[in-house]
Amino acid sequence: MKIHKEGFKIIRNVLLGLLVINLLVWFFFNLCISYCILSGSLLILLSILYFFRLPSRSIVNNEKHIFSSADGTIVAIEELEENTYFKCKMHQISVFMSPMDIHVNHFPVSGKIVYKQHDPGKYWVAWHPKSSSENERTSIVIENQSGIEIMVRQIAGAVARRIVTYPNLNDTCIQGEELGFIKFGSRVDIFLPLKAEILVELHQQVKGKATVLAKL
Repeated sequence: MKIHKEGFKIIRNVLLGLLVINLLVWFFFNLCISYCILSGSLLILLSILYFFRLPSRSIVNNEKHIFSSADGTIVAIEELEENTYFKCKMHQISVFMSPMDIHVNHFPVSGKIVYKQHDPGKYWVAWHPKSSSENERTSIVIENQSGIEIMVRQIAGAVARRIVTYPNLNDTCIQGEELGFIKFGSRVDIFLPLKAEILVELHQQVKGKATVLAKL
């Protein structure tokens, strides 16, 4: 199990902070309190290491498959009007990531980045329906080799206020590679053409670059 690069700076700062606190407690308080603080510090450090874990997963690339971009729970499967780019009705599949889930995001398909937009906004809880259109978010559209376009939207939540998106406009992406990272729980929406065949159900647990959400 590896640690994701987005966690290196946070882990370093937390480790230094906990070290200072434990040294101060060790010098100014008794052993009982020192051991309690040390135990709590180890739990905090292990929790952060667990959050930034990066499991090794393989993927069999398939142009007709749309893989999940994130680990988590399906909280919405609906047909709605997508007004920021497509200006038409699309399938929307939403994956909620709890603080216990893997938080790296993956490209659901291979292709070219033809649109990228970051929108500031509110911080509704990530499972709230309004979070998709009103929260801070970054949206990218990928055009695959067949000319089919798919949107991936990373959404900040009440706790997660840091969205990292790696690709730039006109970049080429490969299915399953890292798209970005959302820190401390949030949501990813994927917008698909209406002709796509949905293969998942509401409340289903999914894994990034492992679960096939739909088939083109």
